[in-house]
Amino acid sequence: MKQRFLFILFLINVMKVSAQIFDVQALKVSGDNDKRINLVILSEGYQISEFAKFETDATNFMNDMFSQSPFLEYADYFNVFIIKVPSNESGADHPGTATDVSEPASPITTADTYFNATFDSFGFHRLLFYEIDGFYANNTESKINAVLANNFPEYDQTIILVNSNVYGGSGGPFPMASTGSSSSEIAIHELGHSLFDLKDEYYPGDALAAEAINMTQETNASLVKWKNWIDINSIGVYPYGTSGTAATWNRPHQNCKMRYLGVPFCSVCKEGIIEKIHDLVSPIDSYNPVSNSVNNPSFPLDFGINLIKTIPNTLLNEWTLNGLNIATNVDAVSIMETDLVEGFNSLSTVVTDNSSALKVDNHETIHVYTVTWTINYSTLGLEDITSAINNLSINMYPNPTNSIINFKFENLRNLNLKIDIVSLDGKKIESLFVSNYETQQLDLGNLSKGIYITNFYVDNVLVTSKKIVKN
Repeated sequence: MKQRFLFILFLINVMKVSAQIFDVQALKVSGDNDKRINLVILSEGYQISEFAKFETDATNFMNDMFSQSPFLEYADYFNVFIIKVPSNESGADHPGTATDVSEPASPITTADTYFNATFDSFGFHRLLFYEIDGFYANNTESKINAVLANNFPEYDQTIILVNSNVYGGSGGPFPMASTGSSSSEIAIHELGHSLFDLKDEYYPGDALAAEAINMTQETNASLVKWKNWIDINSIGVYPYGTSGTAATWNRPHQNCKMRYLGVPFCSVCKEGIIEKIHDLVSPIDSYNPVSNSVNNPSFPLDFGINLIKTIPNTLLNEWTLNGLNIATNVDAVSIMETDLVEGFNSLSTVVTDNSSALKVDNHETIHVYTVTWTINYSTLGLEDITSAINNLSINMYPNPTNSIINFKFENLRNLNLKIDIVSLDGKKIESLFVSNYETQQLDLGNLSKGIYITNFYVDNVLVTSKKIVKN
């Protein structure tokens, strides 16, 4: 589905490390690996005799993660596995070489572990990393890649759980967290970076400051990327500092998990996490019938979808036959012979997420998922049924706009997008066609200020409608 590494690029490094097969155990299976986000937890600093403790520690982390929003609502979009990687000794290195504290701030220790987990990395006392610095990390990253390639190549994200009761952790492609105080909170925070592209909401330093889901140098509340959340759930535009470069960067909230442990994700971060989930996984788990799988078809014809439903369910779907709506928010429909026209008929279901955690009317990315069946019917009877699934990503920005608005379209089936701009009284004002992987601009400068409706069509099916605000 969505492997996080390219086998060709890593093959050379992986081959340098002898293939080792370890025990892989499922903690949570929600569905097929190619239809879920596969989170893999690696053990570090656990001896073979401590694997029962590792399983307990990993389970505790998993339970903590899926007790918190938005993972609670989207729990069925994840599988969780552990890989029991044995270390010769317990714990992690703590060399006492940090420069941000007076050393030794903790007892100086060494441990012979598989991934060489080390506190005091890069000179920071609480920075627990796989090596003391980036120079040595390359060799350990090869070992991590080899473990994943040899034992669970379908992974989407891994986290390394370190058998130490000392507070510490780190982000990056392979985040680490100790099992000490707040260990689950550290791990969830680090996943916010590694899997969901969130920034720290405490100032991370000039080198790490950058435009992101929850970090910006924009100060105008009507233009900031989280403008749709302003004044809701304490979302605003808050500077990171009062002076220096920090004062030029802004965060959306004052008390988010990306700033403090033990508090929820703010609304902006929740939305970003959910959108990344939708980037990785379609909510359509399966559908029937699959192309030409109907033997000796007879009427009524039954069509259905199985959805990965949220908790509580916020997924909506619309069924259309030849462009006409025939059902809403049902998992199956039946088609009678009298419903069809001679020739090719198009039956589609369009699935969207209506979660209140998403405010996509003014957000750039719109995720839509479809299944389309083509039913070939003639006076001699039903000839065949073919089907195709499609994932669509539509970007519409900036919104609100003074004049120019951009549309970008991506989909699996290489179809085109038709866009109609309609006034609130139903009058079509503008039309535009956008090809797959293309960005098109539309000049709305001549329109009066106000709200307009944008209708998006694929294969003559209305897949979604969103508002445009013209300033």
